[in-house]
Amino acid sequence: GPTKRPSGPLKAKRGLSTACGLVHRSSKVLTMKTLRLRVMLLDVQPELWRVVDVPAASTLPELHELLQSAVGWTDSHLHEFAVGQQRWGVPDPDWEDDVLDEQVGRLRDLGPAFSYRYDFGDGWEHTVEVVGRGGEQPGCVDGNGACPPEDCGGPHGYEELLAALADPGHEEHDELTAWAGPRLDFDLAETDAVVRRTVGIVPGSVRVLLDLLQGGVKLTPAGNLPRSVVQLMQQSRPAWAWDPGTPAQREVDLIPLWALHELLRDVGLARLVKGVLRPTKAADDDLEVVRRLRTAFPESSFGYSVCQVAMYLLLTRGALAQPELAVEVLALLGRGWQAEGRPLTPQDVSHQLSSLWASLRGLDLIEGEGVWQAGPAARTLLAHTARLPERAP
Repeated sequence: GPTKRPSGPLKAKRGLSTACGLVHRSSKVLTMKTLRLRVMLLDVQPELWRVVDVPAASTLPELHELLQSAVGWTDSHLHEFAVGQQRWGVPDPDWEDDVLDEQVGRLRDLGPAFSYRYDFGDGWEHTVEVVGRGGEQPGCVDGNGACPPEDCGGPHGYEELLAALADPGHEEHDELTAWAGPRLDFDLAETDAVVRRTVGIVPGSVRVLLDLLQGGVKLTPAGNLPRSVVQLMQQSRPAWAWDPGTPAQREVDLIPLWALHELLRDVGLARLVKGVLRPTKAADDDLEVVRRLRTAFPESSFGYSVCQVAMYLLLTRGALAQPELAVEVLALLGRGWQAEGRPLTPQDVSHQLSSLWASLRGLDLIEGEGVWQAGPAARTLLAHTARLPERAP
């Protein structure tokens, strides 16, 4: 399969063709234990601060994504958390350092106050204070100040940029205005929505199937879902059927359902015991459901990269036929990926899109087949899609 230099061949895993969009359960609004954080970006004027409620059980990688969303950064640079002399981040195997691996850390490990550093070249530093318990749902509850543009030179460079933007007579005014783009004020409602999407909500299709499995469902001798479950899923997602007007008889009549069944078992949200399939305990915790869906395939994999770029294109460009989508994805992937020692072709990408289709459709991430479009859950799992603005009509 395609590889990216210098990491070598990728390892395939059954059920890895997944991605993730999310909607709340229709039956009730779930509550979550949250902590309220006050985040302040140092050394900038106008002041930039946010008050944000985040899951109390957040891991440090999750907290990083939430802080990026709350402040407005694009996650284009390195970052780290610090308490005194202790630091957590992404260790570099080629660099001797005493940074702890953030993968094993959680919000509770940072104590009542800590620093969050972003873009070591520009040197953005945020102070973060835990001010108490948050509300019943994650989100942004208050804030002030627009996020500086990426790569503007840190606080000093930002100060100079703002001065040039405010002075039509400045020799670089026009050039910097074009570079910086429109300067948007802090929008509480949009920031709140982005933070919620970054936390994630369980896909509607996942919730329907998990609810149908409550109490246990006996599989067929071939290991498939029984006809009763298949037909109830068809009622929920009629477009999944080859012939929407004919009641499905078997799981394979709804290929996205077949992929979703496999995926839920792969990530530990459903377990088969003595021929009976039922949800695991993890399926009762929406935050854990989202986490498991997000780990369904490794971020270094070719499938993840293709999915990430494809979703970006569908959300920003609109519906695209698969051959056109493959060409556009390849153009944005860059030259690092190879297939059997040769450069990738659009056909390689199209083949990967085809292998992803059933799982992406099963998770409400996409709609359509020959022509793909973003599904109802397209912006609520991958952090980069959560931060994308709504596509203009």
